[in-house]
Amino acid sequence: MSTDQAAANKALFARFHDAMNSGDAEVFAKAVDQLVAPDVLFHSPTPTGTTGAQALKQVWVVLLHAYPDLHVSVEDVIAEGDKVVFRNRVTGTHRGEFRGIAPTGRAVAYDEIFIFRFDGERIVEIWGVVDVLAQLRRLGVLPDGPA
Repeated sequence: MSTDQAAANKALFARFHDAMNSGDAEVFAKAVDQLVAPDVLFHSPTPTGTTGAQALKQVWVVLLHAYPDLHVSVEDVIAEGDKVVFRNRVTGTHRGEFRGIAPTGRAVAYDEIFIFRFDGERIVEIWGVVDVLAQLRRLGVLPDGPA
């Protein structure tokens, strides 16, 4: 695949990222409809019990409910062939219920790495690793300890 295609995929990722940081689940859902294949394959579990693009939308609704000021800072982006890899730092304040945890008012910060595979102008596969341990420690659910 050409470097032109890698650059195009990075541009599509940038649009997706902008929608993530809009703070608006509806804006994010519209971006998912435009940029993500309806039957996108996840190679990571989603806590919603749904699949495809609908799972991605629901995950974002849950996150924005728990962390209304959620912000995703991209630390690194690497594009090669049909894939874009990005490393993020996620921050927010726990203001709503999250996975059965009542709001704590605590600030959270955690890291994640995702790989998107594109086919044309759509994301068709997603792999992800989220530092849930750091997130739960920041919420006070687990004691602080070595990383």
